Parts: sequence; structure tokens; C-alpha cells
Amino acid sequence: MRADRLLSLVLLLQHRGRLSAAQLARELEVSPRTVQRDVEALSTAGVPVYADRGRHGGYALLPGYSTDLTGLTSDEAVALLIAGSRSPSPGPGTAPALASAMRKVVAALPQQQRDTATSAAGRILVRREGMIRRQVPTDEDATTLAAVRRAVFAGRKLRIRYAAAGEEPRWRTVDPIGLVCARGWHYLLARRDGADRTYRVARMQEVEELAEPADRPDGVDLEQLWEERRTRFMAGFSGVTAVVRVREPARAMLVQRASGVRAERPDGDGWLRLELDFADVDLAVSMIWALGPDAEALDPPPLRAALAERAAATARRYDPV
Repeated sequence: MRADRLLSLVLLLQHRGRLSAAQLARELEVSPRTVQRDVEALSTAGVPVYADRGRHGGYALLPGYSTDLTGLTSDEAVALLIAGSRSPSPGPGTAPALASAMRKVVAALPQQQRDTATSAAGRILVRREGMIRRQVPTDEDATTLAAVRRAVFAGRKLRIRYAAAGEEPRWRTVDPIGLVCARGWHYLLARRDGADRTYRVARMQEVEELAEPADRPDGVDLEQLWEERRTRFMAGFSGVTAVVRVREPARAMLVQRASGVRAERPDGDGWLRLELDFADVDLAVSMIWALGPDAEALDPPPLRAALAERAAATARRYDPV
């Protein structure tokens, strides 16, 4: 294990340059004292690691020193890096091994290929948490997804014919930033007319990659960007008030999971009309969906749209054609 950690330390310094003991400790999941001992061991073995003292100091390799491991091409490295990123929750004890493997993949490449692979892999993110907790499998077109991925990697603009919720499809020209796979759904993070936009690939009806380079900011942290956009999206759905028409026998189950009942009145033929508060739209969708034909969401429109989307996706899944 120590030999693997020593190699990982060298590769980290080769790929990222000067790093502090604290940074190395976090990457290697050891203590700063262990990092110091490992650096001393490397120096003794002839590896040119040196320390810069002071507030902005750290450890670094002498300029020009490098180690090569394999003959991977940049395309092969990108494939491995993306494959590694598709394990958002490694098993116990495997996270350091996965991180070590990814560092070796990157460090194995010549500098130009290393930069290409790192840049491309940094445009793909896989996360377990989606925008909302949909249970219906995705209905994404593989050809569309491949076209979006190519444009993201190539850094080119995209024209997409996109159907937003409750709207007719229309064409948009966007600047791709990155592609996120979250809970089985793919989202394109992009900018349009200088504003942040997030598009679900399943809603793209046509895609056209343009020759014009995308306007993509330098130094994008895709993970941070995704979390910021997801947080803003989720905040918009916090505390939803729903108007629901429900059959009398199903009332108790719905009221039990609501955070409050604002109003209730008969609606004829054994139906009731309720105005209910839910903690978020996720819970409202789940509860109303669970009641099947015994409940209907009347308001707000985004709640009806989410239920309609779920119903349509389920119907397509069971379509015998």
C-alpha cells in the first residue's frame, strides 16, 4: 500500500505542480505527517522532491522530472477517466484506489495528450442526485445524446430543437459547458445569450452541431456549477401548495403525507377537492402518483406537468409497438 501511495504522490506533483502537505494529505487520505515521511522516503530514494517554505509553500518536483507508465492515447485516457467518473459511490475502501488509477491514467500521457484528456474528462460529470427524484426510466435518444456529447468534447456551439415543459418545441443556439448524468438523466449545462441554461437531453427533439466554437469560460468547475444550478432549481420547488381532486377513500393517505391542509370541500360523486401544502414537489408528485386514478392534481401547472410527463413515460415503456 505504501509503494502505491508513494507513486500516487509523485504523479500528483507531476500533474498538478506544487501542493501543500494538507492538499496531498486530502488527496491520499492520510495525515500531513505521513505525507512528510513519504516525501523524505522519496528524496532518499533519489526522486527530486523539494519543499518550499513559507505561507504559500509546499512540495514540488524539480523542473523537467517526469515518470511515464503506459502508451495510452488521449482518446483511451478520456474513456477510462469517464468510466471512472461513472462510479459516483465507490465501495468501501475503493475510493483511494480509483483516485490513484485515474492519476496514473493522466500522468501516463505526454503533456499535450494529458491536457486534452483532462479537459475532455472535465466536461462530463456523473452524480447520483438528480434535479428531482424521478422513478421513471429515461426516454433519451442515443443518437441525440451522442451528438450532444461530441459537441461538448469538441467545444462547439449546438442548435437544439427543445421542448420545455408546457411549451411547444423551438430552436435554440447554445454554448455547451458540460454534460451531467444525474440519476440516469442527462443534462446539458450551457449558456444562451450570456445566461445560464440547463437542458434535459430527453427533451431535445433535434440536435445540430455547428462549426462555430462555443463560448466556454476557462477553468470551469463542472461539479460546483452543477451543484449551484441544482440548488437553485430545488429551491424553486420548496414548499408547494397543491389543489388536488381525490376520491373519499384515498383522502386519508394524501392528507397524512401533506405538511398542512388549507381547504377541503366536497366535489360531487364521492370526490373531494383539497388544497394541501407539501414540503416539495417531489413529495407531491410521489403521493398523487401513488393514488393512481383516485387523485388528480389541478394546480399548480408545474405539478400537473410533472405528473403528465411521468404518465407519458410510463405509457411509452409499456407500449407494445
